[in-house]
Amino acid sequence: MSNNQLLQKIQHSFIGKDTDYPTLDGNIGPRRYLDSAASTLMMGPAFEVAREFLSHYASTHSKLHYAAKGASEAYDWAHQSVLKFVGADDSYNCYFTGSGATAGFNRISTELANQRPDRNIVLVSEMEHHSNDLPHRAHSEVVHIPAMGEGAAYGGIDIEVVRSLIDQHGENINYIAVTGASNVTGALTPIHEIAQLAHSVGAYILVDASQMIAHAPVSMINATFDDSDIDALVFSGHKIYAPGSPGAVIAKSSLLESTSPCELGGGMVTDVYLEKYMMSEVLPDREEAGTPNIVGAITLGAVLEVLMRIGMDAIREKEIPLIDMLWKELSAIEEVNLYGPAPDDVPRTGTMTFNIKGFDHGLTAAALNDYHNIQVRNGCFCAHPYVREMLKRELWDMDIDPNALNAEADIERKRGMARASLGLYTTEDDLLALVEAIKDLIARKDEIHSSYVPEGSNGYRHRDYAPDKSAIFDPLVALEKALQG
Repeated sequence: MSNNQLLQKIQHSFIGKDTDYPTLDGNIGPRRYLDSAASTLMMGPAFEVAREFLSHYASTHSKLHYAAKGASEAYDWAHQSVLKFVGADDSYNCYFTGSGATAGFNRISTELANQRPDRNIVLVSEMEHHSNDLPHRAHSEVVHIPAMGEGAAYGGIDIEVVRSLIDQHGENINYIAVTGASNVTGALTPIHEIAQLAHSVGAYILVDASQMIAHAPVSMINATFDDSDIDALVFSGHKIYAPGSPGAVIAKSSLLESTSPCELGGGMVTDVYLEKYMMSEVLPDREEAGTPNIVGAITLGAVLEVLMRIGMDAIREKEIPLIDMLWKELSAIEEVNLYGPAPDDVPRTGTMTFNIKGFDHGLTAAALNDYHNIQVRNGCFCAHPYVREMLKRELWDMDIDPNALNAEADIERKRGMARASLGLYTTEDDLLALVEAIKDLIARKDEIHSSYVPEGSNGYRHRDYAPDKSAIFDPLVALEKALQG
């Protein structure tokens, strides 16, 4: 099977892409899932690998019976799949964490702060998801790196700005934390150029690859720039077609060996006495206390193996025309505001945020779902400062302070955006349907405003329409069905 044939096969394998839901007009049909930046759908073949493993399930850390041997070797294979996928050589190691990428950032930020307390500065870009911002604030003095541009086009990192901050803070910098691609705009970051600048003053670079990992080639090593290897990189498995899988941390072994693990428990020690315990010196064991998420790790390993066979360059090439088309189509609608730099100005992944003039972001998301079965995300996407910076001119025009603390619910309903995000399964038809649906909402503006009422701080619900609960997933209904089947 050729790479292209495999790509086409995999695109049609995702579980839940065509799940049927009801719409306001009384019809039932397949959804269009455009919420992949929050979490991707499950790749079918990877799910089947995990299902097969469950027939042989046992815990790891033993090889003295067949099932435990198989589990231990499969879990090791999952680690190696991660390292191979990000182009890491023998100088790197990988360990898995719970809570997606968030646990990894908390671990790394704690360990690096403990390792070099004299270096108390951490540079963090203003585009970061909270998971790659707040953990650093807990242990260090964070200096935020502003993005390029202003207003709605704000986004992307200017290398010269980074250089200026490094010149200013020098060897007080412990590390620089940046996203590989923004979860708000998809803007890609020149991570290896930043790594080179960080290393010039002995600082590390920590990359959040959660939004980049499924969309573009990622490599820990770069031959173009001297001394530009990535020191540590973190991503979430659920962002790359393996829901339920752990987060992954890839880091220089020398970095991990020079820090003390901040999580203790079984599996990361060589021996324990009442008076003391001895931590393992073996990586990744010393970083993985407790019984691991073996099934999730194997699922992730299978996904990465499939993507390597297709080639991330091919996946990137497939996505770029879709990004360009969607940007062009939405830009042509006068009533739509788009956010972030244009794809011609800063390379982007398949994440696009927008607002319809006269619609709160939650109203847009609710109406797209109810009228057109199109599923998008809305809000600030756990990147509040970045979103509010892009929105500030619009909010000022409404006499709203974009950075007002403890804002009332009616203000929060305006301090956000709708976000459409692509996955490997997204088609041109999906995006054209979104464009036509937005035009339809604009044409129905008065009807929609009169039909919806605010709910919570950023939501809306239809006054009269509420689908039957059986039309949406209910775990107890699913359980009864399984028991009867």
